[in-house]
Amino acid sequence: MKHYLPSDAAITYMGRIDRSEPDAPAFYWAYSLFQFRFTGSAVRIMIRNHSYDAGNGNGLRLGAELDGKESVLTLSPENGTEQTLTVTAEGTGTHSLRVWKREDGTHHFELCGIAVSEGETLSPLPLPALKLEAFGDSVTAGSWVELCSRVGQLDEPDYTAKHDNARYSFAVLTADLLRAQIHLTAQGGLALLDGSGYYENGDVGMETAYDKLRYQPAAGRLTPWDFSRYIPDYVICAIGQNDHRVGGVENVMPDTDAQERWIGTYCRLLTDLMRKYPQAHFILTLTVLMHEEIWEKMADTVCARMAGGRVHRLRFARSGRATPGHPRIPEQCEMAYELTRFIQTLIPSS
Repeated sequence: MKHYLPSDAAITYMGRIDRSEPDAPAFYWAYSLFQFRFTGSAVRIMIRNHSYDAGNGNGLRLGAELDGKESVLTLSPENGTEQTLTVTAEGTGTHSLRVWKREDGTHHFELCGIAVSEGETLSPLPLPALKLEAFGDSVTAGSWVELCSRVGQLDEPDYTAKHDNARYSFAVLTADLLRAQIHLTAQGGLALLDGSGYYENGDVGMETAYDKLRYQPAAGRLTPWDFSRYIPDYVICAIGQNDHRVGGVENVMPDTDAQERWIGTYCRLLTDLMRKYPQAHFILTLTVLMHEEIWEKMADTVCARMAGGRVHRLRFARSGRATPGHPRIPEQCEMAYELTRFIQTLIPSS
C-alpha cells in the first residue's frame, strides 16, 4: 500500500477544520470535509473518532460521495482508537471521493491518513471559487433531514444520529446549485444568546460559538477560529428558532428589554463579521420550521438597523409555517431553491 499523510497536497479540505496538527486535522463542524481523486479500485481512510453524546444511538456515520454516488461510512463506537474505513470503486481509472461530517456536535474526528495500492495515486479535487457561509441551528446543520417518512410532521420521540445529514441542509444544497464552497457554522439547539436555546442546555449560544473552531465544551477548551482562512462572498444567518427557550423555560416571549438585547447582540455580531468579511453580503432569515412571528419581526428590525446595502432580509414563502418537526429533504430543497434565487439577484452580472 502507498500511504499519504493528511498534509499531502493531493487532499483538499473545506470547513472550519483544526489543522494545527497538519497530519491529524480535526473535524468539528457539520459538513466539514476532505476530498481527493484516486486511481484504482479502492482507498482506505484511517481516522480516530471521539463521540461525546450518549444520545446519538448507533447511527454515528460519515458521509461519502464516490463518483457522484452517495454512501455512509459507519464509525466504530470505540473512542480515540484508529479505525480504517474502506471505499470501493466500480472499475479502474480515476475516481473522485468526498468524505464529510454528517452531524454537528455529537462527535469530532481526526483524519490520520489515506492508503491506496502500490502504483495507484491521489490527486487534488479542486474547490469552487464562489464561497458561502451559513450560521444557524439544527435546520442549517441538517438534523433529521433523512426522516422522509415524516414530512410535515413531528420528529420521532427518540433521537438517533442516523437521520442527520448536513449534505441535505438547505445551505449546502444552495451551495450545490450555485457551484460554491460552503462553511456550515451551525449547531443543533443554538440560539443567539448565551443562556438560551437548547445546546449545552442553553449555556452556549451563537454569540459564543460563531467565532470558534472547537466550539463543543465536551471536546475540550474552546478555541478561536482564524477568519482570515476563509472569506465568504455571501453569508446566510438563520437565527431565531430556538431563542424562545430562556434559562431552561420554554416559550418565553421577549419583552421590550429582552427584544432590545437580542436585536443589539445580533447587530454587534453582524458588525464584527462585516469587518472580517469586508465585501460579503449577509442574508438574514429563519426557516420553515414553525416559530412565532415575533422572531421574524425582530429579524426585520436587525436588517433595518444594519442599513448600508450589504445586509438583506429573506422570508421563505412558508417561513415558520411548514412543519412542526425538522424540515426533511423536500422542505430543505424548497428553501434551497428560494435562497438560490435570492442570492442570484445579488450576484453582479458579468
